[in-house]
Amino acid sequence: MVTIQETELKEGILEAIEKAKTLSKLVLVSEIQEINQIDPLTFFIAGHEAFFGERFFWKDPPDETFIIGMGICNQIQSDQAADRFFHVENEWKQLIDDAIVMNRYKTNAVGPLMFGGFSFDPLKEKSKLWDKFSDSQFHIPTFMYSEIEGKAYLTTNVICTQNDGESLIEKLNTERQALFTALHDIQTKEIHQLKEEIEISPDEWKENVHSIVKELKQGSQLEKVVLARETRLYFDKPVQVEMVLAQLLEFQKESFIFAFESNGDCFIGASPERLIKKSSESLVTTCLAGSIARGKTEKEDKMLGEELLNDPKNQIEHQFVVQMIKEAMEEVCEEVILPEKTHLLKMRDIQHLHTPVIGKANEDTSLLLLVDRLHPTPALGGMPKQAAVEKIRKVEKLDRGFYGAPLGWLDYQGNGEFAVSIRSGLIQKDEASIFAGCGVVKDSNPESEYIETKIKFRPMLTALGGINK
Repeated sequence: MVTIQETELKEGILEAIEKAKTLSKLVLVSEIQEINQIDPLTFFIAGHEAFFGERFFWKDPPDETFIIGMGICNQIQSDQAADRFFHVENEWKQLIDDAIVMNRYKTNAVGPLMFGGFSFDPLKEKSKLWDKFSDSQFHIPTFMYSEIEGKAYLTTNVICTQNDGESLIEKLNTERQALFTALHDIQTKEIHQLKEEIEISPDEWKENVHSIVKELKQGSQLEKVVLARETRLYFDKPVQVEMVLAQLLEFQKESFIFAFESNGDCFIGASPERLIKKSSESLVTTCLAGSIARGKTEKEDKMLGEELLNDPKNQIEHQFVVQMIKEAMEEVCEEVILPEKTHLLKMRDIQHLHTPVIGKANEDTSLLLLVDRLHPTPALGGMPKQAAVEKIRKVEKLDRGFYGAPLGWLDYQGNGEFAVSIRSGLIQKDEASIFAGCGVVKDSNPESEYIETKIKFRPMLTALGGINK
């Protein structure tokens, strides 16, 4: 059990209450302790009873960073479309400027941190599918377990008002003790079984691909449009999010693995694609576009990889992304470095064309400014960006919600990381939707693109128990 440093936390809360009285506003208190390592999934499971619907989970591909949040200390959410990245950043900054942070550790992803994301297109008519999520939604957790390069930390956050007293301290300590007690009382639950799998309007989707190819060949201003589609899954009992996470952690190790609960629904996935990472002035992003299946043998896998590296259609798609990201980075960086050659990124089910980009940020460059500039990349929207998004808004049947959009975290020091939330699904009690898309260019074939989306469904379909592993 974690040792609770009640005196330090108590002093911080009492100071914050006095500050709240002076300022007539809410004041955030954040206490950080280094603790013994806990299995990240076990910590997530331990919050099932007390914090169901208020949890998040994050893992980066090298397994260097795990962040698991419990409870909602505060949240930043809005359905405002204009300047949404700026408004989230501004609200976060206002909260942090007055915060009392008790942190003796020099590491990212501890202390006050917000986790969440943005919808793909806030101007798309919202469907019932995503009514539990706002177009911009971030949670500041009450309790957060961070595991950074093998060291573990517990952050406790609390919002204080001018009317609070010492009872707030007792309540917080009781909740924290109960959470750590729950770590030793994990119960195995019966696993859900898939009953039915329904593809949503596949023929209409292929028709849309055909129409866009025709438009591109006739000399449209568009060069590429990414079209996504949905498959709806039905189960015999409510889906156990924890079991799906366990599958993703076992079979999609090379990915960003995430789960974000909101009002009972859970957006979950295993994305291979980093949008942007910021650590001080150091920036890292990824160009990921062009994909093909993995081979059943080493020889076949190598042959498929070579086919992808030499395929003109996929190379064109990939270069769209490289050029756009390079230009966006150059606008906010002192220096941008790209490798000379495109490489392969091999996941369990799919291999991609992959070009990492690193940069040194200008002094005034914020993480959410970069998210704004980069989203959506040509890999998820198309080229030119604005025209492609408008075409998607018009012809795509799917309300993407958080699919294909930026999802990640930002800490109080301005460091953080966002992934492009592909290879993902939305769990809703005993049902789930999974999503996949592909880039349509003038050389695209509707049937080939349809098959590509089937491959991209596999990671989530497998994790949900739909196909053999």
